Amino acid sequence: MARGDLTDLKWRIMEGLLPTERGRKSRPSHDNRRYLNGMLHVLRIGCPWRDMHERYGKWNSVYVRFRRWAEQGVWDGLLETLVELGLTDDWQHMIDSTTVRGHSQAASAKGGLIRKLLVNDSGFLREELLVHGIRPVIPPKANRKESPVCDFRAYKDRNRIERLFSKLKQFRRVATRHDKTARSFAAILALAAVRVWLPSFTGTVHKP
Repeated sequence: MARGDLTDLKWRIMEGLLPTERGRKSRPSHDNRRYLNGMLHVLRIGCPWRDMHERYGKWNSVYVRFRRWAEQGVWDGLLETLVELGLTDDWQHMIDSTTVRGHSQAASAKGGLIRKLLVNDSGFLREELLVHGIRPVIPPKANRKESPVCDFRAYKDRNRIERLFSKLKQFRRVATRHDKTARSFAAILALAAVRVWLPSFTGTVHKP
């Protein structure tokens, strides 16, 4: 097992959350564990897919499966499953923005909506949250004439999402964005988040 690959215990958690794959003409495809480890390898060292280590198989096959799972919503489904299993709080949601400089290969990628809302119009975001019954915790700007109420005690919890950003950026594929499309980059972020949270589940799985 190479550095960064899933242990047997972590794979037991992931195995049932991934779709079953079959090769061409009903031939069994390469196992999901090998391909997932290849995806994690690219995520960790930040290399182009073409430079993925050959021990994980053909780079194009791994990339195609990664993209197919992204289109099928597999990565989003993994995150939703973690929430349903009780790993995260279902009463507290945090929205923040961070900066990720795009690699030259991602020159056509554009900034996200959340960042634009936080920078340009936090008032609009606050109103939208209130409409949906969510209590916003957004500190007002100092130059505002009428400052909305802000729970600064709850605002101190922002360190939780800041620490998560720090952990996500330890994956070079996230820190040096190569992905051109929003879907691919969102899938990379989801995969990184799963990798960060996965150790929290190892204590809930009993060894055979």
